[in-house]
Amino acid sequence: MRLYLINPSNPLVSIVRVRESRWNRYRVWKPLSLMVLAGLTPPEWEISIIDENFGAPDYPSMPLPDLVGITAFTSQANRAYEVAAYFRRLCVPVVMGGIHATMCMDEAMERVDSVVTGEGEGIWPQVLEDARHGCLKRRYDGGLAEISDIPAARHDLLATGYALGAIQTTRGCPLNCSFCSVTAFNGARYRMRSIEDVVREFRLIREKRVLVVDDNLVGTRSEHIARAKDLFRAMIQAKLKKEWVAQTTINFADDEELLALAAKAGCRGVFIGFESPTPKGLRELSQKFNLLIGRNFRASVRRIQRHGILVVGSFIIGLDVDEPGIGKRIAEAASQYGLDNLNALFLTPLPGTRLWDQMKAKGRIALDTFPEDWKYYTLTYPVARYKHLSLDGISDEMLSCDRTFYSMPRILRRVWGNLWGRRQPLISLVGNLSYRKNSQLSCKAYAAFKRYLGNRHDCVKKL
Repeated sequence: MRLYLINPSNPLVSIVRVRESRWNRYRVWKPLSLMVLAGLTPPEWEISIIDENFGAPDYPSMPLPDLVGITAFTSQANRAYEVAAYFRRLCVPVVMGGIHATMCMDEAMERVDSVVTGEGEGIWPQVLEDARHGCLKRRYDGGLAEISDIPAARHDLLATGYALGAIQTTRGCPLNCSFCSVTAFNGARYRMRSIEDVVREFRLIREKRVLVVDDNLVGTRSEHIARAKDLFRAMIQAKLKKEWVAQTTINFADDEELLALAAKAGCRGVFIGFESPTPKGLRELSQKFNLLIGRNFRASVRRIQRHGILVVGSFIIGLDVDEPGIGKRIAEAASQYGLDNLNALFLTPLPGTRLWDQMKAKGRIALDTFPEDWKYYTLTYPVARYKHLSLDGISDEMLSCDRTFYSMPRILRRVWGNLWGRRQPLISLVGNLSYRKNSQLSCKAYAAFKRYLGNRHDCVKKL
């Protein structure tokens, strides 16, 4: 039995265009969910994992599979449906799972043979058994998987060429931010894999550098922090010789012992969501952690950096409180905080979030021709109607933000500071040049986006 597990691409997402910018190789990560499902697949299945981020293969030249499994974020849905249609024309059954299929189940069920909602690990063996006997059900609900039963991912099934390996140590997030669907998909309970399993899987990863894909590696409660410290101690004792980056909340900076252990265990960078430079913006997004009274972001960032760890900060443009000038204001705030990299994104209503429900109820979702328009739901296009910013206005704000923060003088100052502080100056340079290159590509992307909207408007007028 032959199984293809496919991660579809989205050609509009600039960071996966490795051929256009060599720096993007450092910003593309492996489809870990498919690698985990491969680890749950019985040996009688011959498995191929296909990651279209490195280019779509010539499917007609490949052996015909007995089953195709596809995962997709919302921005990948269009391509997922194209791939599904191709294989279904050849009478190959297609199963689709992941967050988009879960949040838009009816849409997905019209275009594939079977949909897996929720976390797929608990139900995947049953899916394969039914496929083997030709009796796939239309829907399987995985719910929340028992994290202790999740096996190590099949890190051996993907070709070399990735700069980063990938691993997951926890699932679930209690913060439930209005713009994020993690809580709806993975639940509010913070679930932790056993430390022994995590260390064992780290040893299986070929790459020296690893992305820890947890939505919040250190959690929010004292017992979560204690577990993170135990994990770091185990990694140190195991002498893994890995360097890794992770996502976390700003409370990562509050515990010196945690920082010291993380650095010694190989932490070289963290991604932190600052989201807005104003208290009003944070309240709009339900960002409780960042609203902590007396929080000094610059001091917090400096404490992390003193341990040789780079800090990448994320901000959102397009909140109801955002007015003209917000782009430069965010860039200045990021510089004031001392961030090594800035990742600014458009406020994007994604299915499954409270933001989606609110904007849909008020008629503020501008791109609503689905599934065609899903390809623009990458967080890098303005797909909604914003309170104080027009389409041209919000695009200009994003460009202003990137041009300000990623001007060459500012890049050189940051890299020099990291060289002086012995904080990964080469990685800092690569990251800054990658973001700068993609901000330049954004100008062309926004122009094409406006042409698309203009052409669609003309079609509507003719009708």
